[in-house]
Amino acid sequence: MTRSTAADEVGPDGAVAASRAPGELVCSSCGSHIAAGERFCEGCGADLGLPTPANSPTPAVTPEGPAGAVAAATPCHECGGGVADDGYCTVCGAAAISARNHYSEQPAPWVAAVCDRGLRHTRNEDAVALAASPEPGGHAVLVVCDGVSSSTASDVASLAAAGAARDVLAARRQPSTGGLAAVVAASTKALVLATDAANDAVIANTTTGPGNPASCTFVAAVLHGRELTVGWVGDSRAYWLPDASSARVLTVDDSFAAEQMAQGVPRAAAENGPQAHAITRWLGIDAPDHTPRTASLDLIGPGWLLVCSDGLWNYCSEPQDVAALVTATSRTAGSEPLPLAGALVDWANAQGGQDNITVALARVGPGPADRSAQPTQPIAVSAQQPTPHREEVQHDGNILS
Repeated sequence: MTRSTAADEVGPDGAVAASRAPGELVCSSCGSHIAAGERFCEGCGADLGLPTPANSPTPAVTPEGPAGAVAAATPCHECGGGVADDGYCTVCGAAAISARNHYSEQPAPWVAAVCDRGLRHTRNEDAVALAASPEPGGHAVLVVCDGVSSSTASDVASLAAAGAARDVLAARRQPSTGGLAAVVAASTKALVLATDAANDAVIANTTTGPGNPASCTFVAAVLHGRELTVGWVGDSRAYWLPDASSARVLTVDDSFAAEQMAQGVPRAAAENGPQAHAITRWLGIDAPDHTPRTASLDLIGPGWLLVCSDGLWNYCSEPQDVAALVTATSRTAGSEPLPLAGALVDWANAQGGQDNITVALARVGPGPADRSAQPTQPIAVSAQQPTPHREEVQHDGNILS
């Protein structure tokens, strides 16, 4: 069983390409799906001329920020008209600007994230949640969830899932004895419990009725000193980008493309096929199995921990290319996590921004050498298609060397 992600829903020109069921309402302007009772198209804002039935009022949908706080009512940013309870202007039909479209988190100076809607989607279905100790290199939790765009209310579900997992992981105490093995075992157990909590949160935010139930991907990284443990379900990723050695991706995509490549299908064919972005595992009430796969790594030397959604790695997938991108971006954005995460999001938008984008960073060890000592020639970083990997990764609790 597979589930299509955002990249399958939008074609190169931004048009919705999903198939339509017989009798399904679609917008005459852009072809987007029209849910019962909608007055304006979510895809292009066109007035549909469909009055809301008096006995079936449209539920109030107000823009919410990452913490769940409802934004105060504001005039339409396009024409100054009034914004209705459904989140669209009553005059021109433009969607209201939501605090969820672009937000950031920074629980400590050495850990930060930026989450962005991108350029092609009408809402941000990504979510991020962080926790960190004040001291650099102490304890940190980075969680990223990517809502599946073909499912209902995936934006709500992903936000709830990320927060639920973060809370479980932040509350867990690491063992004071037992060394590396004890830390890895504790972190792995915590990741399983956190994934359970995230899955429960998705189910709690699933509405009954027609359509696909809410679902999202999941990746979480637990950093405790030198010990890093990650767990994942789906195709959001974690990378370790050391300053002085080879970069690596720590996760293995749960995707149709990755399975095809494992069976010998050439990379180009797998990544450009009709189901290239279909995931094979996810969180949600219809998930076949939400047990996370895990990997652990004993960190040697300073570097960057990067946790991201496919809105970033769609354009830069190979570990060495991701490392080059971070290095090149830090020359102009600096080596502080928050501005660097924001600059990486900007880079993904500059490549086309076809999906929601989340970038979470933790700086391990001292910062990189002063930029004046770095090469002055820019590092060439080419945008590329997703590249799932299976090499170099030992998972399910094994320690990477």
